[in-house]
Amino acid sequence: MKVDLEKIEDTFAEAFSGICVRALITAEDETILKKAAYDATSTPGAVIGRVEGGVEGFLHPSQTPDQQPGALLQFYFGSDDLKKFELELSYRIRQDILVKPFTTLFNATPQPAGYIDMMKQVGHCGDGYEWQEKIHGRDMIVVPIAIPDFKIESRLGYQQAIMGANFYYMCRSKEAVMEAGENALEAIKEVEGVITPFDICSAASKVETNYPWIGPTTNHTYCPSLKDRLIEESQVPDEVNYIPEIVINGLEMEKVNEAMKAGIEAALEVDDVVKISAGNYKGELGDYKMHLRDLFPELP
Repeated sequence: MKVDLEKIEDTFAEAFSGICVRALITAEDETILKKAAYDATSTPGAVIGRVEGGVEGFLHPSQTPDQQPGALLQFYFGSDDLKKFELELSYRIRQDILVKPFTTLFNATPQPAGYIDMMKQVGHCGDGYEWQEKIHGRDMIVVPIAIPDFKIESRLGYQQAIMGANFYYMCRSKEAVMEAGENALEAIKEVEGVITPFDICSAASKVETNYPWIGPTTNHTYCPSLKDRLIEESQVPDEVNYIPEIVINGLEMEKVNEAMKAGIEAALEVDDVVKISAGNYKGELGDYKMHLRDLFPELP
């Protein structure tokens, strides 16, 4: 589609460097597979020191090591504290994947900078009865459980990646929130190596806050319900009543830019999307600045 550059604010999104584990779940049953994938990635929380995750996509059995249906997951952590990341990641694996019948977890990080050993925090769920063996050409830990048995690759690779790229799509109508958001998410799914940890997000945030024990709080200047109270400060255009956000994490900046562009183009197909903007911290906090209009070099 031809994008109207006037609808794209001359601003930038601010993104951050983090570490990412990309993993592959397989399962005999597709319903169980989806349940494990979505449960394990259901609570984005990197800003409060937890793991942020998302489902990258699903694989046909012919694309997986054990010839079973698969799901690619990405798990992010916002610091270089690998011990903390190992612990937080283990909660997701133990509570949401290991407990699902007939699931297996493989490493899928394409360019690992290092590895996290899975024995201490996950393998020892076997209470000392766990063992290691070569399965499907991978070094696996077998954890004996009541529905035999959970298998996990002994080491999961991690790499540096990009977190928090984002865009706002400003809508006249409630219907546009869902239609444009679903359009954007479908377009972004076509880009390999990215996730949308919050999907359609209704709560853009900021770092400066009156309540620091909460962490980031509402980005009040973009709240339509505060438009009349914040006449001088409000960033909400007159015709805008809803400002959803799409957040994108990815393994490579090139793919994140591609996903940003695809999502913006798809959102703008909806008539009641009147403007695209983005969240940033005045360039003072993030590792990357992603100028929205630079995503469309073909436009004048």
